[in-house]
Amino acid sequence: MGKFWSIFFIFWSIVAVVAVAISPAMGWWFPTAAESPLGEQIDDLFFLILYITTITFIGTQVAMGYVLWRGATNTDDRAEFSHGSHSLEVIWTIVPAFILLFIALYQIPVWEQFRIQSHFPQDAVNSPIAEVTARQFEWRIRYPAPGRVFKGKSDIERWLKQPEPGDLYTVNDLHVPSNKPVLIHLRSGDVQHSFFIPDLRVKQDAVPGMVIPVWFEASRSKAYEWVCAELCGWGHYKMKARVVAESDEDFKNYLHELELEQFDDGVPELADSSAAGEEEVSE
Repeated sequence: MGKFWSIFFIFWSIVAVVAVAISPAMGWWFPTAAESPLGEQIDDLFFLILYITTITFIGTQVAMGYVLWRGATNTDDRAEFSHGSHSLEVIWTIVPAFILLFIALYQIPVWEQFRIQSHFPQDAVNSPIAEVTARQFEWRIRYPAPGRVFKGKSDIERWLKQPEPGDLYTVNDLHVPSNKPVLIHLRSGDVQHSFFIPDLRVKQDAVPGMVIPVWFEASRSKAYEWVCAELCGWGHYKMKARVVAESDEDFKNYLHELELEQFDDGVPELADSSAAGEEEVSE
């Protein structure tokens, strides 16, 4: 019976190692490749941790398999009681601590780009694309008026405190230029939500009472899935939206169309009316 259980545990350890080895090729790791420069760096951190844990797992399972098999096959030797080894305790305390310290220091350049505002792309900071307000259960978006140029940090703060007459509004449909860093200011109108674009590896909680800047860059012109990653109530599942990354020209055209749609009162422009009146007089 001892050999059976030894083989049983060794077999499943081998299955686990094989699964890890083939998972990237089978698409079992990330559902899609990262489509942002920062997202690619975040994926590299995940793979680094995967390699470290895989090597550690293989080492521990080989040791376990050896001990199990030796104990099951060698029935002549008597077991020995030991109080432990001080040297081994020091080794398997220092080595994991060193690995964790290495990971903590190695990831700092990546996370400071996303979490420390002084490291944000300054062009994006000076020209925020939109203000995004999460609420049960939708995302409300406010764009600055087309052609609006912010004059410093105080001007941006004033815009965030007080909407302006030319601002444009939409729901669950955020358009941004592609292939360049863009920044939004994130709010919550009620409870805690989470701004999450999986393909871009962007996730940031929306906290009531706070305005949180979030920047990202889409490498391709396409529509990305945008969801809430924080359980925010019974309608949490409905907070599905999209982020449309497009060329600068298409983005400007979108804002122009949104402006016409929002401010069109159904009355022809004055110039058209004047022209029609002149034609009547000439007749």
